[in-house]
Amino acid sequence: ALVTGVALGAFQAFSLFVKAKEVPAAAQCAAGGEGVRWRCCRQAFEELSGIHRHVALQHGGDVGQQPGLAEAGQQAGLAAKQADAEASPWSGPDPAGSADGLSGHTHSSPEIFCTLPDTSRISYNDLTSKVGEVLLYYCYCEVKDPEKLCAWQKALCQHLHLTGKVRVASEGINGTVGGSKVATNLYIEVMLSQPLFKDILCQEDFKSSAGGAHCFADLRVGVFKEIVPMGIDPKILSYKETGIHLSPQEFHREVEQYLSQASQGQSDTILLDCRNFYESKIGHFQGCLAPDIRKFSYFPSYVDENLELFKDKRVLMYCTGGIRCERGSAYLRSKAVCREVYQLKGGIHKYLEEFPDGFYRGKLFVFDDRYAICSNEDIISACRYCGTLWDQYKLCSSQHCRQLVLTCPSCCNKGLTACCPVCQEKELKVTSRASGETLKEECACTKRRPRVPIEHVSQRMLDTGK
Repeated sequence: ALVTGVALGAFQAFSLFVKAKEVPAAAQCAAGGEGVRWRCCRQAFEELSGIHRHVALQHGGDVGQQPGLAEAGQQAGLAAKQADAEASPWSGPDPAGSADGLSGHTHSSPEIFCTLPDTSRISYNDLTSKVGEVLLYYCYCEVKDPEKLCAWQKALCQHLHLTGKVRVASEGINGTVGGSKVATNLYIEVMLSQPLFKDILCQEDFKSSAGGAHCFADLRVGVFKEIVPMGIDPKILSYKETGIHLSPQEFHREVEQYLSQASQGQSDTILLDCRNFYESKIGHFQGCLAPDIRKFSYFPSYVDENLELFKDKRVLMYCTGGIRCERGSAYLRSKAVCREVYQLKGGIHKYLEEFPDGFYRGKLFVFDDRYAICSNEDIISACRYCGTLWDQYKLCSSQHCRQLVLTCPSCCNKGLTACCPVCQEKELKVTSRASGETLKEECACTKRRPRVPIEHVSQRMLDTGK
């Protein structure tokens, strides 16, 4: 059951807790600078997202426990419900001029229900069990109040003891969260009951794999301009201009036909991997074109530099869970050079659920502490030092670097644990700021990599599916 009334009170309590940490305007200079607007736990916060994150992560048990806060929150929630159209439970001034920074809802889009599931009958051990799963999902939809959706997501994930990353924007939501099976099931149930996602998000849109809360270091929920960082304003390039979605079965048949035609030198199709080079390195579809790019934000430039490659071609695109293809296919279509653009609905994740031994070979890279999940026994990558087959990533051992490296146990035992010779030779000194945060340098191997590679692919290579 969804305890809406109590949840509304809880969110008002959250808002009031944040309000209590506000630095009065007259005291802001003395508090540590004109930009300081909140102080808590001997920390100063200038941005609304910062104080929200701090309270959600550090004071979840305190919110509503202070005298008068819970009662005031519940009363405010009931009053807001009775006011109905006049104000939402989160109504208030513009974020730039308020302590809680939560704007009122707009009646032209579905209201965001700030509901939390009832966990009173679930034991703590069941809710926090280490045996669980990791969910991957996204939903493109119009969000009038991203800050409100963000605050609800923070509270919901914390309530269910979920960790992970959730990106919220005016164009929708994109998340990957880990927790117990009980917690992830409740999370899906609440998400599907959210009016904002009605008739858009469904059970099939949630991809799951074995894991749990331990797969992420913490919980990070924030408001961004895009729910997947492509670097193009959603107002300029809309997800609504996407390519044609193919189910895993349809995509499987298309790849089968493509490989058959390519072997006979008759293919007019490009099987395009939209992911980064380190992802496709350990697993990809047979016969694919995998761009040697480090970030998805480089993908538009990659398309621009290789337009001739896509001219008059049928393009079959795929990525991990489907979200990068939404924007990627829209961008490719905007260039008006391809004959047709298709994309794999649900991404590799959904394909492997139905075809674990299909045309995708190797591991599936994931953005959490597991680094990869397995569906078949193929190893298609190698140790960077000795060349033996190996596909288990580790972070470069040089503390200034955050690159991923493939180094087998034998080479690790020899001390070969860095991503490149430069890192291997560097002294393992940690350069830190006053706060103790490690500074990240750009690695030499990254500097040598072309930001946007220009493909030198002949028609013969495309025809043979290489």
